[in-house]
Amino acid sequence: MLNRSDLKPAARDRKVGLVETHSNLKYPFRLNFYDRPPIEDITIEEFETCALDRLRVLAEIESSYARNRTFEELTKVIDTICTKYLPLGHTTALTVNVDAQRRKDHIGHFVLRLAFCRSEELRRRFVKAETTLFKIRFNGEDNVEREEFLNSRNFDWVLATGDEVQGFDPPGRYYKVKWTRVPDLVEKRRVILKGGMAYVHASEQTSIVVQEFQTHLEKDLEMTAKALPRLDEDTRLVPILDNLSKGFLAGVSSEWSNASAAAGDALTADMIDEMAFKHFPACMRNLHMCLRRDKHLKHFGRLQYGLFLKILGLSIDEALVFWRKSFSKIQDDKFNKEYKYNIRHSYGLEGKRANYAAKSCQQILMSDQPGPGDSHGCPYRHFSADNLQSALLTMYGEQGLTSADLPEILSTVKAGHYHVACTRVFEITHARQGVKKGEGVGDGESVTHPNQYAARSRELEKKAEAKDGDGDVVMGA
Repeated sequence: MLNRSDLKPAARDRKVGLVETHSNLKYPFRLNFYDRPPIEDITIEEFETCALDRLRVLAEIESSYARNRTFEELTKVIDTICTKYLPLGHTTALTVNVDAQRRKDHIGHFVLRLAFCRSEELRRRFVKAETTLFKIRFNGEDNVEREEFLNSRNFDWVLATGDEVQGFDPPGRYYKVKWTRVPDLVEKRRVILKGGMAYVHASEQTSIVVQEFQTHLEKDLEMTAKALPRLDEDTRLVPILDNLSKGFLAGVSSEWSNASAAAGDALTADMIDEMAFKHFPACMRNLHMCLRRDKHLKHFGRLQYGLFLKILGLSIDEALVFWRKSFSKIQDDKFNKEYKYNIRHSYGLEGKRANYAAKSCQQILMSDQPGPGDSHGCPYRHFSADNLQSALLTMYGEQGLTSADLPEILSTVKAGHYHVACTRVFEITHARQGVKKGEGVGDGESVTHPNQYAARSRELEKKAEAKDGDGDVVMGA
């Protein structure tokens, strides 16, 4: 269990900016400035689960910026993902446990503070994503609940008098604040400056609140960073926080790591060549091409590819057939002695009989970096720009990818958004199945796992086949 002292920042009891009108309610509002950390005991499992689900949302926000989505498009995508991973019901909701949802939101935010306060770059990215999430929630809030939330805090703004705003265009209600509190509005010339004060029209109220949230979070993160060394001795938390801090690199994916093929989706060894051509992401397509060319893969390549095929639906018997045929240059004795055991081990049939998970994009990017002669890893990260261009055209030229698409993909790679580049390739190569730019692998989500990519590709193919078959249906009399 984690005690209150584990999560206590230097300013836990700070109450600046709060108006204590709802002290009898634990989570009176959907909106939250996260002034106080959780004070109850939290299990390690809950600590990690709450953070991972929130990180899925924040990572997709960052991916959306990398994909140049408009704020309206971003809002639609994030609303869908929040419904799945981080739902927050309105106070009047009767069919959900509102307090439990808000508690999860509260815990997840503070755990991620611990993970992302460690460097200026991580803090900047965390603040941007969290501020965007707050803005989406603020804009989507019920008018009554939003007003109650605003009245519960002291935002230190003053309603301008009629004399002060006389002649202002547009007419209406204005708030008077220091201009330094609304730099975004000043930059866009959407305020009236007078006597060192900014007069903000009521329609721009969101900008004041969002800017206040951002400033508040930036200060709190700096204080958390100063308190963090006290946690470094806790061997339970450090590995979790280290893993969470890598979440922006390739998103968060766990649901595909141990998934099993649906009924009717089982693979045979003879199907894999066609499957690789039609449905595999670049990392697995490259491994398959190298295997066919060299009749061999080194250890980490076999591990990465073998676990991917296992989750895709290749049984142990078919796996042994596939790898034996693929390693055609070696004799049976050598194969049985040096490779068969490891294949069975990866299926949990030897050794400690563990059910090994397939590697996610984050694991492929961060662990077991490829060296000379290796084929594993992520082509978007580990290939040179020239080699990546050639590889993508070779792999996907027949599926609609052209040289005109490469500058956008390479620009995304250069910015370090490797899974976003992979997502764009998915969209381009599945345009014939109706996938549009920005849709990703479904509901706007980015690729976070090779098996997610392949499963969605197969699903699109089945839908297309079913649609074609519908035209041949003859209705009975």
